[in-house]
Amino acid sequence: MRWDNLRLAGAGRDEPAVPLFARGAVTRTFDTPEFKGMTFYEIQARSLINRVPGASRVPFEYTINPYRGCTHRCIYCFARKTHEYLDFDAGADFDSKIVVKVNAAELARKELASPRWGGHHVAMGTNVDCYQRAEGRYRLMRGILSALRDARNPFSILTKGTLILRDLDLLTEAADVTEVSTSVSAGFVDPAIWRAVEPGTPHPSRRLETCATLNDNGIACGVLMAPILPYLTDSPAQLEATVKEIAASGATHIAPIVLHLRPGAREWWLRWLSHEHQRLVPRYLELYGRGAYAPKSYQERVTGLVKELAERHGVGRATPAMARRLPPRPTSVGARPEQLRLL
Repeated sequence: MRWDNLRLAGAGRDEPAVPLFARGAVTRTFDTPEFKGMTFYEIQARSLINRVPGASRVPFEYTINPYRGCTHRCIYCFARKTHEYLDFDAGADFDSKIVVKVNAAELARKELASPRWGGHHVAMGTNVDCYQRAEGRYRLMRGILSALRDARNPFSILTKGTLILRDLDLLTEAADVTEVSTSVSAGFVDPAIWRAVEPGTPHPSRRLETCATLNDNGIACGVLMAPILPYLTDSPAQLEATVKEIAASGATHIAPIVLHLRPGAREWWLRWLSHEHQRLVPRYLELYGRGAYAPKSYQERVTGLVKELAERHGVGRATPAMARRLPPRPTSVGARPEQLRLL
């Protein structure tokens, strides 16, 4: 997306432009330890439901992202580059300067009710985590989920957080009237690696406990085993340790993805690697020398092993404890054909 038309000019020639969406933006900092060093830019967004470009490698067409920037501070995060569109940098700014769409709930209800909206599946948590730490203060997802529930609009959520359990009531209510699916992201369970590369996230084991709780309450939850970090978390023993914990969580499925290094994330990751694992830098430059993705042969070897381990440990054999059957939706006068196709 392009944000140039939403940028504010500085008050004077020597002042930089302020990369906010609207002139009514409010800048906040908080004294609490979990938000130390962070700045929140509260904005009135112009729209909320985004259409994904056709060239994207994703299996969904529409997304909702109530935040930009992420307090999880994952060093490898592919979304870092998007912060540069706001005249922030893809490194420390991405971790500490968070844009908050404070009118997200209002926009969600408005856009879902529009005659032009076709009731398409909406994916959340696909750019930055909608249940990052900031959500504990701003609580935007409750309004968004309420709007999706009331519109009976199908949706999915991907998160590295545990805060999603706060909204279990809304998720179960929505699952009674439409298709709801969730996934947690946990690429590894090694505590040393976790502390080093995902310092703002809950421990991977807590995320998998969240997966178990969602499934126990009838909300289908799988695990995105991502990213698998070459030479750091990709040994057979490490992969098996992770898959075993995923299986124990009752995950409905597992989707392994090897680390990819897009511009923005690439520079930030290699900078960290040069400080913490300098011997690996040449190996990474060789592996990712031709682009953002590791060679196909490497990806197939790793994901193939994960698939074998998943079968061995029974990932996907369990099903959500309370399988839900959607009740027939009454056909109302004037209902649009695209709505009826969702039944």
